[in-house]
Amino acid sequence: MNDDEEFLFQQEMAGVKPLKTESRVQRRRESGSEESLRQRRAAAVAEEGDKNPLSDEGIEPLDPWYILDFKRPGVQNGVFRKLKQGRYESEARLNLHRMGVQRARRELFEFVQQAQSLGLRTVLVIHGKGENSGAREREQASIIKGCVDKWLRELEAVQAFHSARSQHGGTGAVYVLLRKSEPAKQANRERFRE
Repeated sequence: MNDDEEFLFQQEMAGVKPLKTESRVQRRRESGSEESLRQRRAAAVAEEGDKNPLSDEGIEPLDPWYILDFKRPGVQNGVFRKLKQGRYESEARLNLHRMGVQRARRELFEFVQQAQSLGLRTVLVIHGKGENSGAREREQASIIKGCVDKWLRELEAVQAFHSARSQHGGTGAVYVLLRKSEPAKQANRERFRE
C-alpha cells in the first residue's frame, strides 16, 4: 500500500473496536469416547438405511488352500467349466487385501452392484490367502476368504464363482460370474431371432 491508501484505510477504521472473545472451555475426553463415537457412527449408518444384505456373523476362517466353488441351478455346466478354467476374461477386479471385515463387506457389495449395473459378466475378486503374513494378518486374510465365500452366495447377482488359476491369484482370488443385465438378455434374444 502506498501512503494515500494507508491514510484512507486508517481513516475508515478509526471508530472500529475489536470484538470481545469469550474464553474457551477445554472439554476433557472421556475414556469411552472412542467407543461412543463408533456407536454413533454405526447408528448413523443404520439410520441412512444400510441396503447391504451381506451378513458378517457366523463366518468361519478358511484354509489358505481351500478351493472356493459355487454354481446356482440353471448355470450350464460348460459355462461353469470355462469359468473354472479362467477362460472368461475378467472385466473388472476388486482387491480386498488388508481390509477389515466391515470395509470388505461394503466394498464387495458396492463392487458387485456397480459391475452388474455396467453390464459386466465376469469379475475377479482378490481376497488373499494370508500364508506369508504374520499370525494376526493370516487369520484376518482367512476370515476375509471365508467372508467372500459366504457373501458371494448371498448375492442374487452372483450366478457362480470358483477359485482362480495360479496366474490370476490361485486360491487367493476368485472368478465371479454375474447375472446378465436386462439389456444384455434382450440383445441376446434379438441376436438369436435372426
